[in-house]
Amino acid sequence: MKSGAKYSRKDFLRTIVLGSLFLPFLQYCGKKGKSFLLKITGTNHVLGHRLWAKDFPEVSEEIHTKYLIVGGGISGLSACRFLNQNKESNYLLLEMENHLGGNSSGGQNKFSKFPMGAHYLPLPNRENTEIIDFLKECKICLGEDETGEPILDEYQMTFPQQERLFYKNSWQNDLVPQKGISTDVQDELKRFFALMNEFRLKKDQQNKYWFAIPVEDSGREEEVLKLEKIVFKDWLSRNDFKSEELLWVLDYSCRDDYGLGIEYVSAWSGIHYFAGRKNNWSKKYKDQIFTWPEGNARLVTHFSKHVEGKKMTQNLVFDVQLKENHVEVLSFDTVQNKTKKIIAEKVLFATPQFVNGRIFKNRNTESFSYVPWLLTTITLKNDFGGDEELAWDNVIYGSEGLGYIYDQHQNIGQITGEKVITYYKSFSSDDCRKARKKLYSMKEEQLRNMVLEDLKKAHPLIEEYIVEIQFHKIGHAMIAPVPNQIFGRETEKAKMSIDNRIFFAHSDLSGISIFEEAFYQGIRTAKEML
Repeated sequence: MKSGAKYSRKDFLRTIVLGSLFLPFLQYCGKKGKSFLLKITGTNHVLGHRLWAKDFPEVSEEIHTKYLIVGGGISGLSACRFLNQNKESNYLLLEMENHLGGNSSGGQNKFSKFPMGAHYLPLPNRENTEIIDFLKECKICLGEDETGEPILDEYQMTFPQQERLFYKNSWQNDLVPQKGISTDVQDELKRFFALMNEFRLKKDQQNKYWFAIPVEDSGREEEVLKLEKIVFKDWLSRNDFKSEELLWVLDYSCRDDYGLGIEYVSAWSGIHYFAGRKNNWSKKYKDQIFTWPEGNARLVTHFSKHVEGKKMTQNLVFDVQLKENHVEVLSFDTVQNKTKKIIAEKVLFATPQFVNGRIFKNRNTESFSYVPWLLTTITLKNDFGGDEELAWDNVIYGSEGLGYIYDQHQNIGQITGEKVITYYKSFSSDDCRKARKKLYSMKEEQLRNMVLEDLKKAHPLIEEYIVEIQFHKIGHAMIAPVPNQIFGRETEKAKMSIDNRIFFAHSDLSGISIFEEAFYQGIRTAKEML
């Protein structure tokens, strides 16, 4: 039975009769179908926690390089790309995990690739020329036509149907509730989005957008900064936005991009979600995004040529010392089980501040809070969904989860094998540390029950179709843009280099954890190093 389908009374009675005849058979199939594989993966938080104890062996190897980049996420990879493109080849990249990409990682089973973190990239603003140049390098943007319209590879963009919402027991297109809403709610939705359009275009006296990407390019007038000092929910209340449907859309949107809902994030970040992207690069593709089965791990592969022969994975940096003419970094190689000393002229830490706080003494990182996430990749029998088309993004109204994406959405061949979806859930809470402990403590059965309880709201029989479930825990998935985080004093201090020899780059220094910010932070600090 497909979710949300409408049946006549005649169909209903026929189903009851036939169901009674085949009930024993269906019960048997149900019991067989509920036996499936469960497994858990996650970031290497156990190794990371060794930074507390620092019980590492003595140095047994010494390596020299001009520039050392610590952290193989997007910021670190972006910095390597910038160095390489500016004819600087004497650099080395260290990464704690056994792969690169950070929160832009991906996985694969025998049916499909799938994301293990960020899974899409919106079209950039036309002002963001560095991102556009990168998209051209990746052959995602193939150039411009005679009118200046970008020529984009449509196979790397979302196909129809892009998104749908399970609302009032049926699926609808778009994520904004439409069916059966009152005139008052419709008017409030229109008023909100009209106001966001005004914010999208609003500039200060220096001709800076109030809300820009990267965040560093945003205006700093007092009226703008006030929005960063209050929570989004309070701002909405002051502006008489109160309908259940609108507040749900906004809460979902903030949890989707920031991990936390409207009662926690700043009003500035809440508005930025809608006003930061100008939709001004392409007239043809305004509402589409770039995405791939493995998510943003596809973008990570495009950085690989810049770190070929220049990377060391499974290396945990645990100490750094400024010397008279160089910087000494100690790193534990988890494969060879030995400590290496890397001597460099300059070092870039493309690592989150909670890690930097364990490496550098007297570095205050208490103001940086990170939201834990759970990603659940589910392999389903091919007939899941019946004749109902799965959209790329499938969201359930009122859910604590963020819905699921269909990983094979862009497959141009006929899908005859199993289907693969990835379900997302952020742990929106006023205490991210407590939420993180809860996530780490949850076992397979607890995770299974939590995820399936949510999905059954739209797919009551989903359990009968499951072949395998893989849970992926990310304890420090993204920075929480709470009030005073983005433009706060501690964030500004954390951006500053040490003696112009140790530099810092990470999306948490932008206060918003999106690809564009991580990409920008890597370029910003690589320029400073050079």
